Amino acid sequence: MSSIITIPNLLTFLRMALIPVFASLLFYEYIGLALLAFIIAGISDGVDGFIARRFKQESELGTIIDPIADKLLMTTAFIILTLPNILQPQHRVPFWVTAAVIGRDVLIIAVAGAINIMTGFHGFKPSWLGKVSTLVQVGAVVLILFAAVTGYGFFLPVTYFFVVLLAFISGFHYIFHVARLMKEAEKK
Repeated sequence: MSSIITIPNLLTFLRMALIPVFASLLFYEYIGLALLAFIIAGISDGVDGFIARRFKQESELGTIIDPIADKLLMTTAFIILTLPNILQPQHRVPFWVTAAVIGRDVLIIAVAGAINIMTGFHGFKPSWLGKVSTLVQVGAVVLILFAAVTGYGFFLPVTYFFVVLLAFISGFHYIFHVARLMKEAEKK
């Protein structure tokens, strides 16, 4: 039971609980509060990882639910920010950006699932490039919401470019990352 109820896992559960709050705030056009909820969720992601490593509170459950929470939060954010009538048209995320973000996650899940079914391998770990991509996505959502609150969005096209670029690069990089992890596991 102690490996389930750890501070990092509780922070991950908090992040998951904030997803419907964030989505509802966006839907009902409380953009400033949605930005605050998203920032809290984003900070909880960094803090839970730091605490887990620093205080040796890593758990098998945490390694499973943390990336799930990240994917759920980012997928929810990009889908809602793409929907019509949520943000002003100049701040709405273009569909191609959301498709790239979700496509990357689908690629990673499909590759991991196929490898697991074919080989039984389950030692999947995030790559450093995948972490950078997720960090850029989190920053992008903050910038998009900031633009919606303040009206300043001149930086959004560059933001979208970097989100899509890192989604593509990190998605394909993950295939090679997993191949390396599998080779390392065979040597053990």
